[in-house]
Amino acid sequence: MGETQTVTARTGQGAVRDLQGKYLTFILGGEEYGVDIMKVREIIGVMDITSLPQTPRFIKGVINLRGRVIPVLDLRLKFGLEEAARTQETCIIVVDLERITMGVIVDTVSEVLDIHENEVEPAPSFGSGVDTRFIPGMAKIKGKVKILLDIESVLTAADLTVIEDTALAA
Repeated sequence: MGETQTVTARTGQGAVRDLQGKYLTFILGGEEYGVDIMKVREIIGVMDITSLPQTPRFIKGVINLRGRVIPVLDLRLKFGLEEAARTQETCIIVVDLERITMGVIVDTVSEVLDIHENEVEPAPSFGSGVDTRFIPGMAKIKGKVKILLDIESVLTAADLTVIEDTALAA
């Protein structure tokens, strides 16, 4: 008793990592999510997005970010939620993934939280029919649950290939 248990999660490569740290939290469809702040390059307002033909519905197109073409995806659509009307709070979180930099449209950004290991639990198992590999844990802060995302695992290898091809085609 009295021992502290570190909550860890398995990444796509099978390695185990600690889930405590700083997270940028944002809202999607009324739920709050968090992404490791070290993956976030910047947060920008929604700008003109050039749509490209023959891409999945969740890939909205590309933007020109200071001379660099960045693919943009709508995280609501990727998660199977309905597309929402854009508001003044809608923004794009620009994230650096291992293979590519991309923008992710979210309803609104909340805050940066310092999440401690005693506030994190592993993601619950919903059985083999529900893919939760991109949710390494859940943070319980001030009576609310925040879904922690492994942004690298949100996209499948096929998704990444399409996104990389989208960026090259622009």
